[in-house]
Amino acid sequence: MTVHQLPLSGITVVSLEQAVAAPYATRQLADLGARVIKVERPGEGDFARRYDTTVHGHSSYFVWLNRSKESLTLDLKDPRGMEILHQLLDGADVFVQNLAPGAIDRLGLGVDALAARYPRLIPCTISGYGTSGPWADRKSYDLLVQCQTGLVSLTGTADETARVGISVADIAAGMYAYTGVLTALYTRATTGRTHPVEVSLFEALAEWMGQPANYTRYGGSQPARLGTQHATIAPYGAFTTADGKQVLFSIQNEREWAALCADFLGEPALTNDPRFATGSDRVAHRDVLNAIVAERCARSDAEENLKDLEEIGIACAGVNDVAAFLDHPVLAARERWREVAVPGATVQALLPPADLAGIPARMDPVPAVGEHTDAILTGLGLAPDDIQALRADAVI
Repeated sequence: MTVHQLPLSGITVVSLEQAVAAPYATRQLADLGARVIKVERPGEGDFARRYDTTVHGHSSYFVWLNRSKESLTLDLKDPRGMEILHQLLDGADVFVQNLAPGAIDRLGLGVDALAARYPRLIPCTISGYGTSGPWADRKSYDLLVQCQTGLVSLTGTADETARVGISVADIAAGMYAYTGVLTALYTRATTGRTHPVEVSLFEALAEWMGQPANYTRYGGSQPARLGTQHATIAPYGAFTTADGKQVLFSIQNEREWAALCADFLGEPALTNDPRFATGSDRVAHRDVLNAIVAERCARSDAEENLKDLEEIGIACAGVNDVAAFLDHPVLAARERWREVAVPGATVQALLPPADLAGIPARMDPVPAVGEHTDAILTGLGLAPDDIQALRADAVI
């Protein structure tokens, strides 16, 4: 199946993007067939290209976030570069940007200015704390937002907080920008009305903090920080086995609790023990209960524990490192890995998680800086001599 047959074929996205949040949103639009033109700085490009060099000399972040896009280099401080951008916007459906606070307005590309000039264009703004309010002018990055939403205070052990190990605030914002743009495209198609989209990292992650927010507001204290243990369910967490590995399982209801007591712990009387009679009782007596469970898990190796838990219908799993995840049998059996080209090499990449029946995923190359500049400018009608002059003046 060609790109022209994908769901978003015919949709053009122009993006002034950097780092993680906006590139994640636009990559998912590209996955569905949208033409995504990534505007980068001449020479250096998106600074995320230099976060690391672990993937055949390329950044692990950039390779993940930028397949299936076209890279165009433009100096937007030069009027000629800005004119080229406006030519692109004139034919675009969506404009995505996550520049620093105030930068887009200084370029004359704020939402109101775009609406006046391009009434069918859907602008999507991704910011740190929103474009209004007392923190509108603050720069932000993922860990700052993890701290400000209280997520870091929930993550780690009783002795020490910890950053979530992935860029969760950026990913949350990218997901809401992606779904917001899809919604705006659908609304434009069905009503003719154009609605700008705005997402902030802070408000995206704030939404994901809904359960601990409710627990804290109405319970009087926030959930405890317990490592792999669950703050409001017990037993729920990782336990060490006889071979030094860990198995994780959770008890979700009273039927599972009774089965655990009788068929795994070998102590059916615990089912009605007043200390463990309800979910709240088990949480209140977590230390005693965990000691009982830990002693049982320590008698058998990880494989035996998992087999015993699975036989009685308890959800369980080993605790993988990233290398074990890469070799996961589910990914292999379901053929989730594909090859994607990067400049000078190929890499393994996962298919998008949403499968559309009958529509193969688009897994096109990750672009080099400015790789598509000449082709894009030629498509706009510029002659080779004009393109060469722009390059000589470092406009492209």
